[in-house]
Amino acid sequence: MTQMIYQVDSFTGTKFSGNPAGVCVMDDAASVKWMQNIASEMNLSETAFLFAKDDEYNLRWFTPTVEVELCGHATLAAAHILWKKGFHSRAQKIRFHTLSGLLTAEWVDGWIKLDFPSEPPRATSAPPGLLEGLGRKAVYVGKNESRYLVEIESEEAVRNLSPDMAGLVSAGAGRLIVTARADSAKYDFVSRFFAPGIGIDEDPVTGSAHCCLGPYWKDRLGKTKLVAYQASKRGGELKVYVVGDRVHIFGQAVTVFEAQLE
Repeated sequence: MTQMIYQVDSFTGTKFSGNPAGVCVMDDAASVKWMQNIASEMNLSETAFLFAKDDEYNLRWFTPTVEVELCGHATLAAAHILWKKGFHSRAQKIRFHTLSGLLTAEWVDGWIKLDFPSEPPRATSAPPGLLEGLGRKAVYVGKNESRYLVEIESEEAVRNLSPDMAGLVSAGAGRLIVTARADSAKYDFVSRFFAPGIGIDEDPVTGSAHCCLGPYWKDRLGKTKLVAYQASKRGGELKVYVVGDRVHIFGQAVTVFEAQLE
């Protein structure tokens, strides 16, 4: 059987921006070792592996070094490929069974809508070394189950960050969201996401981080519908709607290439 793999730029409508993800649509389950080897070979922040079961899909995500429990941009990429390559009708919602439970994707007016769990932060003290590793003072420090969130003084400060990655890992902040209110009226907030603890110094555009950012900025700004920009070198745009204990994340995607695995 021929096994195809795709590379997709997520949270963008333009190639060579947004966040690249690998997508491997399989006929059946594969071994963890094989999936990890393919993800390492792709050398992207995440590669998605999925197979169909009764019109639904089992979905897993791997970085070059580890499996992760939740990934937004690779889920967006997977939905994009399922529709574009004819695996699934665009008129039908896609249901993914994952380590984070049931996730869905829908096509809405030219955008892919992901339905993800809300993961709000809780205010906490910065652990020793975090702010030193970041090189900035904090307006707010919070944490959810998997990552820290730090608000700093301005969009300019977010864009100019150059963290000490080893220092962040030593401080126990191997997954860190840094955010600020946006300067432009086009966006409500900006962010960057650093994950040296799982082998990714900086993720270009991180859907799952907005499960934390959405509820945080909802409370800060008093808005349930937000527009966000992740200010990495590649950059990406998201719409983030907070609906009860769920976060609806909207993005676009474009295929860069497809290849056959030998």
